[in-house]
Amino acid sequence: MLPAPIEGPELPGTSFSSSNMGSMGTEDEIQIVPETDSFPLMELGRMQAKETWDFVLVSDLQKTNPKRSHRRQRFLAELEKTGFIIKEVEDRRRLFCGIRAHSRLFSQYTELLKDTSYSSSVTLPMGPEPTTTARIRIVNFILRSKEVDGEKFDDLMRDHVFEAKFPLHEREECLWNSWARWRDIFQRQPIDKIRNCFGEKVALYFAWLGWYTVMLVPAAVAGLVVFLSGFSLFHASQISKEVCDANDTIMCPLQDHQRKYWRLSETCTFAKLTHLFDNEGTVFFAIFMALWATVFLELWKRERAHTASHWNLYGWDEDQEELALELINNPNYQLRKHQHSYLRSSAILLCSLVMICLLIGMAHVLVLYRVMATVFFSHSALPFLEQQLTTAVVATGALVHYMTIVVMTKVNKKVALKLCDFEKPRTFSERESNFTVKFFTFQFFTHFSSLIYTAFFLGRINGHPGNQVRIGGQWRLEECHPSGCMMDLFVQMAIIMGLKQTLSNCVEYLSPWLTYRIRKLKDWPQSRRLHDPSLEEWLKNYSLKEVNVFSLFDEFMEMMIQYGFTTIFVAAFPLAPLLALFSNIFEIRLDAIKMVRLQRRLVPRKANDIGTWLQVLEAIGVLAVIANGMVIAFTSEFIPRLMYKYYYGPCSQRSNSTTDCLTGYVNHSLSVFHTKDYKDPLPSQEIEGVTECRYRDYRNKVDYNYSSEFWFLLASRLAFVILFEHVALCGKLIAAWFVPDVPQIVKNKALEEKFYNLREKLCLCSRVTDV
Repeated sequence: MLPAPIEGPELPGTSFSSSNMGSMGTEDEIQIVPETDSFPLMELGRMQAKETWDFVLVSDLQKTNPKRSHRRQRFLAELEKTGFIIKEVEDRRRLFCGIRAHSRLFSQYTELLKDTSYSSSVTLPMGPEPTTTARIRIVNFILRSKEVDGEKFDDLMRDHVFEAKFPLHEREECLWNSWARWRDIFQRQPIDKIRNCFGEKVALYFAWLGWYTVMLVPAAVAGLVVFLSGFSLFHASQISKEVCDANDTIMCPLQDHQRKYWRLSETCTFAKLTHLFDNEGTVFFAIFMALWATVFLELWKRERAHTASHWNLYGWDEDQEELALELINNPNYQLRKHQHSYLRSSAILLCSLVMICLLIGMAHVLVLYRVMATVFFSHSALPFLEQQLTTAVVATGALVHYMTIVVMTKVNKKVALKLCDFEKPRTFSERESNFTVKFFTFQFFTHFSSLIYTAFFLGRINGHPGNQVRIGGQWRLEECHPSGCMMDLFVQMAIIMGLKQTLSNCVEYLSPWLTYRIRKLKDWPQSRRLHDPSLEEWLKNYSLKEVNVFSLFDEFMEMMIQYGFTTIFVAAFPLAPLLALFSNIFEIRLDAIKMVRLQRRLVPRKANDIGTWLQVLEAIGVLAVIANGMVIAFTSEFIPRLMYKYYYGPCSQRSNSTTDCLTGYVNHSLSVFHTKDYKDPLPSQEIEGVTECRYRDYRNKVDYNYSSEFWFLLASRLAFVILFEHVALCGKLIAAWFVPDVPQIVKNKALEEKFYNLREKLCLCSRVTDV
């Protein structure tokens, strides 16, 4: 005997529509469908126990015409034939369709892959009941792949037949009060619960982000120690003392439109500040960060292996997973094999190189901006801009660079997508991997081209006083900050990284919050008037910010760029790990609140690692070794100070042990220019009787060619880069060897499973032979 009717979803063969609820005043009753082969009684009992839906499809009735309505009904009818249960509810503006797949689809999935990792502990006569995340993932694949009259769901979305599709949040299970709250900011993340709600891909992102944040603690402490150690040299440094006492050292003009001599002692404060991040500890910190990056990756590989083994996904095969889903959706699916075209690859490589050249050109545009800003600020009525002209140009240049990053990020994404479509990858996972490589490459040049110019070219291609390099023969190239090029790099990194961690996070939070509030005010009053619990819940989810396949990808990309700032130029900005640590503490909770409370539920995806992002992290680690070695050698004053201390200075002959070994370094590092050799209009004579002025370089004072000290220093810089990179890379290799990627307990578990499976098969074969 059938149980009494309980409110639940519409069953196949019933006619349920809420389009006329306003006139009826009561909700239509749900009819009970007799047990058939296509719809077992057990399924009916489960459906009546709780009204749950795998997905909700939304159509905008204001954009619907008879043709679009027919196409929508055809698509829904095909879903019903496949074994979907559909419930339609209409409000004044939209049509909501709740859909739920038949259990036999999931039984096929379990049977094909012999997969129990998604199944609950309850086994019903028709097979194991899958978890909600499994249902959502499989149904999403079917929706994307279902083709009706030559059209797929994405085609219907583009033509406004459907406006949206999304799975529903489960607030009682999805960490609403146990994770997505600011009060839990220092609590350990419930990774298993995140997996149960959002799938392995999201869970692994938060596991990696949490591990990265914890590992930032020693890096942040080391960077802070290096920075604070500079305070010991703030007043005691011999170089700072010489700069502050250099009242008689007259420097050549730095700008065309502020053509006046100045005294070196005017940079006394900046000379002291420079020692906060350009001191002897910088070298050891750069080597430490190279080793840190390796240890961080190796320990993460171990943590990932533990997690994947705990989820029974250590040996999971992604290709087999996608093939199983294709066969479930279409039993006549024809295998799409791997293909490679040298012509297509060459075209993609050429387009990528053109895009990279464009991004490098953007860095030259920033150079042009700084040149023009120098002219503008020099004519400003503000005294501060005139006094701190170079600092103002560097700071505003960093702001322009940040705005360029925001704009070019959107361009880079579209270009990378076009290249991926042209490449024609075999599967979605392969497309995502190819897109990751291309997009990150473009983003790397967008973020770091200007920093590379500042670190290695700024002030080195300018010529010398009396023969300056000019843009278009008119505007003089900018010089480094009077206290050195490290100050330019430090200021630029501090501003860009600070803006990335503050403004970007504010926009990232406020955008979904405002979307949610606006839609809530517009749509919720209608749901209350209709008195439909399902519609009210669906409208709550519809009011949240839309998500797409790039929602999680964007979070990963944001962290990869931050990781690049934290490692690649860390020698110039030792506070980068500390800033990243504070940012990530808030980032974890911000992402949690956003995913659970402010945006629609992400479609769960299965994974056992972070994919291509691991190779990106390894590439950043190698780039960090190269970049930091070059920053120390060519941008900082470490090598010139070292060479002077042991080769040119008073301690080179060990004649006077009481004299500071850097005595006279400032005078040694400045070249002499005779003012009579000026070809341009003479500088203003605010300082009378100037016959010689000094500038930062190593040139002789006769013909202004490079001196022997310059070539000796260049050879020393190159030797240091080679030595530094070999030491750091050897340390990375030793650290990688010393810390195994996979823990022995995980290897032993996998080995035991293979052993017992083989022994079971052997016993089975023996029984068959005996029979």
